[in-house]
Amino acid sequence: MAGKDVASMFAVALFIGAFVSVPTSVQSIGVCYGVIANNLPPANDVVQLYRSKGITGMRIYFADAKALSALRNSGISLILDVGNDQLASLAASTSNAASWVQKNVRPYYPAVNIKYIAAGNEVQGGATQSIVPAMRNLNAALSAAGLGAIKVSTSIRFDEVAKSFPSSEGVFANAYMTDVARLLASTGAPLLANVYPYFAYKDNPRDIQLNYATFRPGPTVRDDKNGLTYTCLFDAMVDAVVAALEKAGAPGVRVVVSESGWPSASGFAATADNARAYNQGLIDHVGGGTPKRRGALETYIFGMFNENFKRGELVEKHFGLFNPDKSPAYPIQFK
Repeated sequence: MAGKDVASMFAVALFIGAFVSVPTSVQSIGVCYGVIANNLPPANDVVQLYRSKGITGMRIYFADAKALSALRNSGISLILDVGNDQLASLAASTSNAASWVQKNVRPYYPAVNIKYIAAGNEVQGGATQSIVPAMRNLNAALSAAGLGAIKVSTSIRFDEVAKSFPSSEGVFANAYMTDVARLLASTGAPLLANVYPYFAYKDNPRDIQLNYATFRPGPTVRDDKNGLTYTCLFDAMVDAVVAALEKAGAPGVRVVVSESGWPSASGFAATADNARAYNQGLIDHVGGGTPKRRGALETYIFGMFNENFKRGELVEKHFGLFNPDKSPAYPIQFK
C-alpha cells in the first residue's frame, strides 16, 4: 500500500444524482492478511476468523508457512505474493523460479487453493524490469510442475495509470506495463490493481466529495467520452485501469482489485464511520461490477488487522477491519 497522488486526475465538477446500490455476494470479496505487527493472533485462529465471517478469499504478502499450513482444506482461495526482494532472483533464471515453486507452492496445493501468484507488489523504479521475466519464469515453473491452473500476475499501484480522468482516458504511465498486459492476455491471468479512493480524496477534498469516495448517496460523474455515469470514485478508478488495458492491446484481461480500503484513525477523514461506510459499501457494491464491466468484480479489502509495526504515515496502521484481539474495529457485515 502506498499513498496515491491521483486526486488531480479526478478534479471535476460533481453532478448531483441518485446513488445506485448494487447487490453483491460475498464470493466477490476477500481480505488481505498483513502481518506487520507483534500482537496478532496465531494463523490458525486467523483462518477460523475468516471462516466464521464468511470471507472466502485471502491475500498474503510472502510465502508464510504458518499461514499456508493453516489454510489447508479451509475452502479459502488465496493470492500468494512473491516478495519484492525475491523478484530479481526469479527473473534471473527458470531454475530459481522452479525452486521457489517447489518450496512454496508444491507442498500446499491443492489443499490450499492458491488462485493467483503476484510477482511483486507495487514494484517501482528499475525493479519493474524484473516483473515480466519473473512472471514468465514462474509460468514455466508452474507448468512444468503440473500446476498451470495457478495464474501469475503482478499487483500495481494505481498511479501506474495516467490520464485517469475521465475514466475512458486511462492509459498506462510506463511502457513496461504494455508487456505485462500482453503477457496476461496470453496466459488468461488478470491484472491485480491496488485501488484506494481514500488517497485520492485525501489529496483533493475540494474537488472530490466524501460521499462520492465512500459509496454514500449523492454525487455522480458522467464520462462524456464513453457515455457512462459513475456513482462512486471506486468504479471510476477501476474503469480507468480497464481503459489502460484496452489501449495496451489487452482488452480481454480482467481486473482483480488486490487492495482497497479506508483507514479508521490517525489521518485526514480517517474515522471509524467513514471506514465502515467505505468498506461496507465496497462489500455491497462489487458483486455488480463497474459501469464498463458488469458482473462480479473480485476485490480484496486491505486489511484484516490494524498493524502496529507498519512504517510510514501513522494512518497506515489503521486500515484493519479487526483489532488484534479479533474484535471488530467497527461494525461490518460479510454475510
